[in-house]
Amino acid sequence: QVQLVESGGGLVQPGGSLRLACAASGDIFSINTMGWYRQAPGKQRELVARITNGGASTYIDSAKDRFTISRDNAKNTVYLHMNSLKPEDTAVYYCNVLARYGTSLRDYDYWGQGTQVTVSS
Repeated sequence: QVQLVESGGGLVQPGGSLRLACAASGDIFSINTMGWYRQAPGKQRELVARITNGGASTYIDSAKDRFTISRDNAKNTVYLHMNSLKPEDTAVYYCNVLARYGTSLRDYDYWGQGTQVTVSS
């Protein structure tokens, strides 16, 4: 199957920036969409940003003017550049990849373990 490794989380002051990265590995045949979800304590998990294999991106309203999602298909990696961070952005961020591995004839969902992002002064 496909394995996902996340990096880039940490503690940052309000107004600061972070870049998250998620690298996919394994017997990958192709990758469809890649995205980032987040979940704060006591809250439902929500989609933050998603990007298709064609480069089309989608964002949650609160992130449209502050976050940028991108991907490097040669490296099977998706990035999330987060600018002007606010305390309400504090959450565990999860990488999500829709991919096909080996000789599979359909796509499967894969999830990272999550990386903590804390925005506080």
